[in-house]
Amino acid sequence: MSKATFDPTRFNKSNNETFAEVLEKEVSRRSMLKFGGGMAALSMMAGFGLAGCDSDSKDTATVADIDKVADVSLGFQSIAGSKLDAVAIPAGYVARILAPWGTPLNSDADAWKNDGTNSATDQDNAVGMHHDGMRFFSLNDSSTEGLLCINHEYIDQNALHPTGASFDDAGLRSSVEEVRKEINAHGVTVVHVELVAGVWQVVDNAAQNRRFTAATEMDIAGPLKGHESLVTAYAPNGDVARGTLNNCGNGDTPWGTYLTCEENWPGYFTNSDTLTTADARIGISTRGTRYSWEDVAGDESEVDSEFARYDTTATGDTAADDYRNEANGHGYIVEIDPYDELTKAVKRTALGRFRHEGCAYGKLTAGKPIIFYSGHDSRFEYIYKFVSTAMWDAADANATDRLAVGAKYMDEGTLYVAKFSEGGVGEWLPLTLTGATTDGGTLADTFATQAEIILNTAGAADLVGATPMDRPEWTAVDPITGVVYLTLTNNTRRTEEEGTNPANPRLNNSFGHIIRWEESDDQTSFEWDIFVFGSDDEGDAETNLSGLDELNQFASPDGLAFDSRGILWVQTDNGADEVEEYTNDQMLAVIPSQLRDDNGDMEVINADNQTELRRFFVGPNGCEVTGLSFTPDHKHCFLNIQHPENWPYSLDATEETPAGVSVRPRASTVVISRVDGGDIGV
Repeated sequence: MSKATFDPTRFNKSNNETFAEVLEKEVSRRSMLKFGGGMAALSMMAGFGLAGCDSDSKDTATVADIDKVADVSLGFQSIAGSKLDAVAIPAGYVARILAPWGTPLNSDADAWKNDGTNSATDQDNAVGMHHDGMRFFSLNDSSTEGLLCINHEYIDQNALHPTGASFDDAGLRSSVEEVRKEINAHGVTVVHVELVAGVWQVVDNAAQNRRFTAATEMDIAGPLKGHESLVTAYAPNGDVARGTLNNCGNGDTPWGTYLTCEENWPGYFTNSDTLTTADARIGISTRGTRYSWEDVAGDESEVDSEFARYDTTATGDTAADDYRNEANGHGYIVEIDPYDELTKAVKRTALGRFRHEGCAYGKLTAGKPIIFYSGHDSRFEYIYKFVSTAMWDAADANATDRLAVGAKYMDEGTLYVAKFSEGGVGEWLPLTLTGATTDGGTLADTFATQAEIILNTAGAADLVGATPMDRPEWTAVDPITGVVYLTLTNNTRRTEEEGTNPANPRLNNSFGHIIRWEESDDQTSFEWDIFVFGSDDEGDAETNLSGLDELNQFASPDGLAFDSRGILWVQTDNGADEVEEYTNDQMLAVIPSQLRDDNGDMEVINADNQTELRRFFVGPNGCEVTGLSFTPDHKHCFLNIQHPENWPYSLDATEETPAGVSVRPRASTVVISRVDGGDIGV
């Protein structure tokens, strides 16, 4: 989540035991966790794939794979922090700009104009704004040609328009063209890219180039398909919704589709009447929306209430007469088939409705369910997993009807929420009608159907006693061990009454940390520890618990991804002055499976091994570093720069914008390669 869109309001009013209280009991035993006997590589690798959150492989791991991974080591030294209008990378690497905001996808869009005068139609046919999560999908197993799926989290009106947004004398939005352009700048881009003469470039007018915007019709699937809560004047059957909003984290599937996550979508809707329980819990506003798109409702050019729908106040006799249910069509994991430009996007409602941040699938075992993990990115919110009813069939990895496979594994299953307990153990609490609540009842006492539970996922999680966390962000699964990692980016709103934790004994926890866990065989419990604590290098012993130094200090871990070699890449959206004064947002790398003690048990980052966590990349001033994907041969990696201040100056991402020169900032994908053509990071 970008700091620019973060809503500091606390929507979780439950009295569930906080993670701080649990962690206080755990900090003294961090080095004692064994994760089920050390997770020896051969025993853990048997029967599941190397396809983690960012892997391109769908194959079952072999002994040869394990030996190959064991030989991997980081081949660069940490770089210094940077405070420039340019990116910083290790010596021997190059970084170039690819597919910046406004890049035309087809001939229906004019070239991007530096004065902000591109039209709404141009934007509908061009790369969206404020790049975030991303995935590279190879074409024909190539490492030189593929499709990039790029999330677009939000917009900057001052950059999008010539002089910012226009308002009338009453303070209302006055330009329908500007509003349409803003709607079209949201969503997801699918863009064909190719390496030509050593330089990655967009393939103009490629068949698979397309946009999913905040206005694109999408199918509803799972428990809420056809449910009365999805009925609107536009969708009387409750089986479609319009648009996807605030697309931040992401994921992919073993069958080759893209998962985009709807995160801070509640800010796009308003209701001047009484909020439903679900809307109040998730954070729908009664005071207007983020960009006030509803202001231009009623314009003579409006089609199908395209602007009025953002005001969900009931105005008709039934739900089919107005847009009281419009917000119910948002808050989901959305599946996209990047390879088939004729397919619609599908909202997979069975995975829950909340502020989704990332979606990673767990280790694959033939004949076992598929698990998807996702965090709810808000203070004191929860970590969820979805376990499919269908058992994994490896043949589905090569299916041609990929969305049908998605329906098989993602429309039926059980949604769980995590509870962390002392002793380094936790349990998954089922969000089903028979799920036990903390008052001795079941969720059936509050909800009549599973669809109602999904509609108010966070409210159901309150009732079963889930553990409130410090803003759960992206999730990644180690392809070597199957251990799950998740970033807890920060929390500056703890109170004395809620308690601090000795691991991060700060009421204003602006540094954050990364938690990890290993699943039990029956999928109902897990073991957990804290992998690394963010800190500045001068933090005291109660702050710098991982012993970080100048060359790896970080704050607010956010983006998180494993590549298929087992390297974990950590990206930041800094929320701590102590680190921000030293460096811009960054990306670090570490190989967790290689951090082991003399007994072979996995270790956390500590003062003795902290140099294995290394800074690889620093972004330009004002930006967030986010999104990551690799070509199958690991010779090129793609990452995104969101909301830079005064960048890029040229196609060379490392070229600093000259002093005194101002450029219209453009979120961009950066492609990193080695000068000698070798593999990235090693």
